Amino acid sequence: MTAILSATELTAELAGSRPPVLLDVRWQLGGPNLRPEYEAGHVPGAVYVDLDRELAGPPGAGGRHPLPDAEAFGAVMRRAGVGSDTPVVVYDGGLGWAAARAWWMLRWTGHPNVRVLDGGLPAWTSAGGALSAEVPAPAEGDFKPQPGAVGLLDADGAAALARSGLLLDARAGERYRGEVEPIDRVGGHIPGAVSAPTTENVGPDGRFLPAAELRERFGALGAAGSTEVGVYCGSGVSGAHQVLALEVAGIPAALYSGSWSEWSSDDSRPVAVGPDPQ
Repeated sequence: MTAILSATELTAELAGSRPPVLLDVRWQLGGPNLRPEYEAGHVPGAVYVDLDRELAGPPGAGGRHPLPDAEAFGAVMRRAGVGSDTPVVVYDGGLGWAAARAWWMLRWTGHPNVRVLDGGLPAWTSAGGALSAEVPAPAEGDFKPQPGAVGLLDADGAAALARSGLLLDARAGERYRGEVEPIDRVGGHIPGAVSAPTTENVGPDGRFLPAAELRERFGALGAAGSTEVGVYCGSGVSGAHQVLALEVAGIPAALYSGSWSEWSSDDSRPVAVGPDPQ
């Protein structure tokens, strides 16, 4: 099963005998809740999921978007109609980060069939897809989360992987180098991590590069053979998008969910600056 699908493929599946559950995860970093935009128009049948409240726990020592309580997450998914074996398709406003976070959360908690709409809502409307303002009331699903189905790193694990394997930093290059830090306490990167901005995984239309191009990109960064790969970002959102891009390329990767917002909040953790992993 592929991790992404096109708007055309989604249209066909929605008309089929086993249509997927749709989750709308539109979100903007530091901005207001986007439920009003969802209510104004969404893919028919989609249920809105709030990243800040439902795909993350309260910010704190674990970072700006720590993992939510698994049972609370499961309750959110069941209310959205997610079953243990029902296909799920997630989309957002086009950036792909929020959709990838929901995709990763479902994968990590054991759901076997979840994909991201490549290009998000803009891809849907560009393909002629209709929008609806009707808020659905789906039947309760039976999904029960079983955390641990895919790789998850803590701070110590990320530090170790930066030396023993490949740890990719998905943030913008200037944040990795420590030239600017608009959000977290200090700029720079985890020593040994390699800069790999998430924005370079997609084309101008926001859709993922072809799998072969992604394999070439990640191979050039060091993801080759049996090398173990991990990813972090600012708070575990854009990093999930990088894990998704790696999945498209056929490369398994673990996510350091606390990411730089957790790492940089601890004065005992070392910080590297400049263009080199160090």
